[in-house]
Amino acid sequence: MLKTVRALSWWAVIPPVCVILLAAVWGHKVGGFGLVVVGIALVGAVIVAVHHAEIVAHHVGEPFGTLILAVAVTAIEVGLIIMLMTSAPPGPSTLARDTVFAAFMIVCNGVVGLCLLVGGLRHREVEFHVEGVTATLATLSTVATLALVLPSFTTSSPGSTYSGPQLAFAGTASLVLYAAFVFVQTIRHRHYFLPLETDDEEHPAAGPGRKAAGVSLLMLLLCLVAVVGLAKVESPAIEHVVAVAGAPRAVVGVVIALLVLLPETAAAVRAASRNKIQTSFNLALGSAVASIGLTIPAIAIASIWLKDTLVLGLDPKDMVLLAITVVVTTLTVAPGRATLMQGMVHLTIFGVFLFLSFVP
Repeated sequence: MLKTVRALSWWAVIPPVCVILLAAVWGHKVGGFGLVVVGIALVGAVIVAVHHAEIVAHHVGEPFGTLILAVAVTAIEVGLIIMLMTSAPPGPSTLARDTVFAAFMIVCNGVVGLCLLVGGLRHREVEFHVEGVTATLATLSTVATLALVLPSFTTSSPGSTYSGPQLAFAGTASLVLYAAFVFVQTIRHRHYFLPLETDDEEHPAAGPGRKAAGVSLLMLLLCLVAVVGLAKVESPAIEHVVAVAGAPRAVVGVVIALLVLLPETAAAVRAASRNKIQTSFNLALGSAVASIGLTIPAIAIASIWLKDTLVLGLDPKDMVLLAITVVVTTLTVAPGRATLMQGMVHLTIFGVFLFLSFVP
């Protein structure tokens, strides 16, 4: 009992400490040891944010739980993107595109591949609801095409950009699609997204009470504030490290997406190890849908105040990676069961994406 109380106290202490640190460094030039402390606090805030989101998610049950996680992660991602865009030099900005595309590739190949590998090694073959996963994949493919592919082919504005009306339409369409997806996932066809019954469910663990869930919700909000603010403080250091390493600027988007999705990846892999691959897919693919379906409208609204040109269209290399990811993911989920072979294919594509990010 004492061990549990101590663990809970640490999870409750970290969010206010991060907020206090943010208040101490905000508006000041931070260097050297201070940046290291801010970086550690930033990572800690992200991990603790998703931990508290998991507690709230456990309280409300599936599939509402994975939805809360996806929205929390997306809120962090949007905050990071906007903060880094405001601190970047004026000019065309590809940060939103790079981060959203990186999140898409990390989730659909890295997280899905790792979950299938772990589930396949431990349970030989994993099963899931085809109806729920294919509905998620159809939504994801559509919003990804709207946000990342079509801007490269429109003619109303130069380059891989949308004009103002086009951006407003794409953002609205993405938001409508995401709202419809949430309605189907949580109300109309909720059973398509519930985990299949397994032997692991014979003795389900008791969920947290309403008071614990309420405290975790408050801690989650504090973490979101801390993550966004600390990222603003840390952003010059991230840009400097990327420049010194001689890596493309797109690597910044990859770093942001990896940072935000790391705790959620751990949750998805834990579910896969317990033969809850449906929960893993709800977390992974659902967060990808939220990442694009909510990030693009948010960035579209923010672009009213941001003077930078928002570059959204992918280059041909990345379009090929996006296309093969959609095709392979469709082939993976179509049978309703998968093995470690499909996991290895997804992880290979993810490896190609990481390599080409650093060596384009």
